[in-house]
Amino acid sequence: MKRREILKGGVAGGVAAAAATVAAPAIAQERIEIAMVSTWPRDFPGLGTGAQRFAKRISDMSDGRIQVEYFAGGERVKAFDSFDEVASGNAQMYHAADYYWKGKHPGWAYFTSVPFGLTYTEMNAWIRFGGGQELWDELAADFGLKNMMCGSTGVQMGGWFRKEINSADDFKGLKMRIPGLGGDVMAKLGASPVSLPGSQIYENLVSGSIDATEWVGPWNDSFMKFYEAAKYYYYPGMHEPGSMLAAGANKKFWDSLSKSDQYLIEAAAAMENDVMMSEYNAKNGEALAKLITDQGVELREFNDDVYDSFGEAADEVFDEVQSHDELAKRIHESFAKSREQVGSWAKISDQAYVAQRNRVLGL
Repeated sequence: MKRREILKGGVAGGVAAAAATVAAPAIAQERIEIAMVSTWPRDFPGLGTGAQRFAKRISDMSDGRIQVEYFAGGERVKAFDSFDEVASGNAQMYHAADYYWKGKHPGWAYFTSVPFGLTYTEMNAWIRFGGGQELWDELAADFGLKNMMCGSTGVQMGGWFRKEINSADDFKGLKMRIPGLGGDVMAKLGASPVSLPGSQIYENLVSGSIDATEWVGPWNDSFMKFYEAAKYYYYPGMHEPGSMLAAGANKKFWDSLSKSDQYLIEAAAAMENDVMMSEYNAKNGEALAKLITDQGVELREFNDDVYDSFGEAADEVFDEVQSHDELAKRIHESFAKSREQVGSWAKISDQAYVAQRNRVLGL
């Protein structure tokens, strides 16, 4: 055999051996099993299907090495027990709206949405570049969790009402399903806020146990058939201008993962954050048109006097939140700083353009 051929064979064999050595650890990586609980009904459009899509994406992105078993609200634990199930380590992850946990600490509300808060794009800016994620990590760590953005429904509608809302007085004595700090605002106006998981809203509205409800927007609300019990559909919702959803992981479990697996899960969550918002934007307009034309829904806009009353009540709520503790104050101050800085840019960029575009096109 010629010397060149011997060398060629030796090099090829060495490369193959080296490749096998490098590949071996990847092949030997152990299988990871994740139980993921959620607050959403199974197959519920957007919220539920988005959570299920996220769970499946983790498995697909890992070629099945990370297996995620998804449980809709009520299948493993009740919807609002998802937090404790994961914080305790009984399950590894949840998908939810973190404002459901404001009773544990008011800071959680900011990581879904708060009255007069951030839109989807503004929220992304705050979380990623305005210090929001760092504060979220600090809050979550106190409860044994690690959380990340994992979906959004955008600006929500103001809600479904059986009667017209012409002044702040019309909220007095009203029993309304509205969670988060938005519910606290309604309480300041004399309403009785009720927190219910999505699966229980329709029956309570139809039976008269509640007089009004907010949920999400036209796509989801039409699926829930709220129009069968209330005809007045108000906008815009001051309570949730950019409702961010969260994936929460048990922190001990999260810290046990390799860096690459943490990045994989974060990438799957970031993708769902984008995909879900795109889906809502694509489907809400058509759904609203059908609600009006097919179901006889009366679309109404909250007047300025009502909105001013929302603002005054929200100021009182924010004062109370900041007095809770030093962390709550820092979260609010960081949120308010981003709202001012990012919002001032949005005013002369997105908002100014859309206003002129719609004027020219008559939209």
